[in-house]
Amino acid sequence: MSTGTLLAIVIPVAVVVLLIAAGLFLFMRHRSLRERYGPEYERTVEGADSRLAAERELSAREKRHDKLDIKPLPDRVRERYSRDWDNVQHEFVDRPEDAVHDADRLVTSLMHDRGYPTDNYDQQLKDLSVEHGRTLDHYRTAHEIDTLSVNHKATTEQLRSAMVHYRALFDDLLSDGGQTRHVPA
Repeated sequence: MSTGTLLAIVIPVAVVVLLIAAGLFLFMRHRSLRERYGPEYERTVEGADSRLAAERELSAREKRHDKLDIKPLPDRVRERYSRDWDNVQHEFVDRPEDAVHDADRLVTSLMHDRGYPTDNYDQQLKDLSVEHGRTLDHYRTAHEIDTLSVNHKATTEQLRSAMVHYRALFDDLLSDGGQTRHVPA
């Protein structure tokens, strides 16, 4: 067989193999991002110009997140946060709006102590999405209700719902995203 004939066979086969490998890589990456981010994946895709742009955004979030010093809490700090949450829940009975504001502050404080930047709400969402994508909608909903309550426009049922939503993220953050690692006090 001549060299030309051999190249005519080998090059197309190599191109097909490379295309299959690239397709498989993209499929696995897409699946991995979807599994990792949960509902946040679809939200990001809906808000982006394309699926590829959304996946680039999510990858950029991961890179930023990797540079953060996210850490588990020592047991004594974890216990203090649990007590503080119980106090906020008890406060709800007499002062529901204040309790929701305090829940927001407590969640923000917990984020900060875990190592998340807390200066900018939109950036908080992006940073949290990497490890807490499945509870992020809870945070969004609670935050919207908290904003309503600042102007006394939230119903008692909405305020109760905000507490439930804050609790979901609070528990997720307190348990280190479901990966509880105990740090000695």
